[in-house]
Amino acid sequence: MTVSRFRQQAAPGSDATVALLRARGLRVTTSRVAVLEVLREAAPTHEHLSAGAVEERVRARLGNVSTQGVYDCLEALTGAELVRRLEPAGHPALYESRVDNHHHLVCRSCGLVTDVDCVVGAAPCLHTTDTGGFVVDEAEVTFWGRCASCA
Repeated sequence: MTVSRFRQQAAPGSDATVALLRARGLRVTTSRVAVLEVLREAAPTHEHLSAGAVEERVRARLGNVSTQGVYDCLEALTGAELVRRLEPAGHPALYESRVDNHHHLVCRSCGLVTDVDCVVGAAPCLHTTDTGGFVVDEAEVTFWGRCASCA
């Protein structure tokens, strides 16, 4: 499929998505564009989507997409650092297009996930006295509690 043919079928904003994929050295495919756009559209509300939710939204756009195809796209986009994968304990993996260094609040009751900016300073936001020889470039923090609706 040529990019020009895809642009005729794609939702608005696909030019920016195509440019992002190319800038990261990824092949531009209809599925990759759709998956990335679904996640980018969820970003303004800080929505974190499961692979199943991404698949449903992509299927609504494209009509037919395989579950494995969505997982393959998510893996490629995560590897290219266009998408971030979250794995809160006891919950399915979630995906977001916000890839800057930030943390998350997770509701123990309903599972709602909310973004939180870095707690202290610039990345990695936390400092350890013993790195065990690691060069730390990121810290992932998950705050657990109950959201306003569940409290």
